[in-house]
Amino acid sequence: MDIKSWIHAARLRTLPLSLSGIIVGSFVAHKQGFWDTSIFTLAMLTTLFLQVLSNFANDLGDSYKGADNEGRVGPMRAVQSGKISQKQMTVGTVIMSLLSLLTAIPLIIIGTNEMPSSVLWAYVILALLSVLAAVTYTVGKKAYGYNGMGDVMVFIFFGLVSVLGVYSLYSKQFDWSLLGMAFGIGLLSIAVLNLNNMRDHENDKLVNKRTIVVSMGFEKAKGYHTLLIVGSLLGILTFIILNEWWLSLIAILPYFILAKHLLKVWKTAVPQALDPELKKVALSTFMISILFLISTVL
Repeated sequence: MDIKSWIHAARLRTLPLSLSGIIVGSFVAHKQGFWDTSIFTLAMLTTLFLQVLSNFANDLGDSYKGADNEGRVGPMRAVQSGKISQKQMTVGTVIMSLLSLLTAIPLIIIGTNEMPSSVLWAYVILALLSVLAAVTYTVGKKAYGYNGMGDVMVFIFFGLVSVLGVYSLYSKQFDWSLLGMAFGIGLLSIAVLNLNNMRDHENDKLVNKRTIVVSMGFEKAKGYHTLLIVGSLLGILTFIILNEWWLSLIAILPYFILAKHLLKVWKTAVPQALDPELKKVALSTFMISILFLISTVL
């Protein structure tokens, strides 16, 4: 077994972004006096496993559908390179699905302790849907990533589920103001996907992958991208203002990087030139969550 190929397939650079919502939801709870180290640890592990699962499944699904070809711009995928076979990747996808559930189930049991059983089962269904969503983005005849639904699903799972879902496991309640942070992280996560789709839209169109960028066109996608970035800032500011957590304003510092990033996007005429921008948005989102964490414990 070539460990390096599996590490490459796990796409480690995508992991910090996936943790951002968990960090934000957890440390809002921490600041409000709710905390459980077991919940935090299990939530982080579950999210990491789900992200790796999604990366494996994307590698597998795109290889079957022909999207990973010589026209693709990003890093070469593991199956595409021949270093991991489709059969091996299928086994890897199954293993990551099981690992995700093995950490999700104890997380739910601990987090829903002393809550109605209906809440426990709601979270169990949510965990199963998370695994299903991670796999069916590109796998299957009705893969939603090929039908323009990727943006919606990213918002739901990276924004709403990550931030609001984990917060409720700590606090056993719902905080409406937290929707601002959920929108902020969710919209930034869509922005990363949108950049990916802008970069690859020419090849996606050829293989009949109908992303939102393919539907609206490259130039209009720039405007959409701007709305995502600005909308995320407004969401985070709304939360901070409603709760009067003024020290948390340090969390918006990465928007100076994102402002420069938007200028780059608008000036870009060649889609392939957007590849380095993915890292900027993903790491800026993670930095927002870390600065927010710092502001809540100071």
